[in-house]
Amino acid sequence: MMKTLERYQKCNYGAPETNVSTREALELSSQQEYLKLKARYEALQRSQRNLLGEDLGPLNSKELESLERQLDSSLKQIRSTRTQYMLDQLTDLQRKEHLLNEANKTLKQRLVEGYQVNPLQLNPNAEDVGYGRQPPHQPQGDGFFHPLECEPTLQIGYQPDPISVVTAGPSVNNYMTGWLQ
Repeated sequence: MMKTLERYQKCNYGAPETNVSTREALELSSQQEYLKLKARYEALQRSQRNLLGEDLGPLNSKELESLERQLDSSLKQIRSTRTQYMLDQLTDLQRKEHLLNEANKTLKQRLVEGYQVNPLQLNPNAEDVGYGRQPPHQPQGDGFFHPLECEPTLQIGYQPDPISVVTAGPSVNNYMTGWLQ
């Protein structure tokens, strides 16, 4: 029974002492981690300022050479990435050009075939519909080529009306008859 009581006392009364020491150890490690992170943050800030060309005065020649090598390698990587991007764009544009050329050839071939099936027929009588072009007899079923239907010739100009023709001289009542109608 005595052993049980001792264990009970250790668990109830001995634990807070160990809990306090573990809590203090945890706080201490957290504080040390904070200080390490703060120092790392300041070093990164200083490095960023150096890369931007600021605060270079306190650097020695080895640090400056290291900074120069770092900038050169970064510049090479940036140029390489940019060149690769431009080559990818060029390849894509060449592929699109090839597709457009193929589509253009196909359309030209269909256009030539359309003219062979339904050629333009010139009519000597210019007053016919479509400026001398006879309308097609049947529309084509092709989805790309539809011949345009022309409108009849538009007659623009003055058409004299025989009723409203004005005589050259005054009438019986000395009024111009063309003006009073």
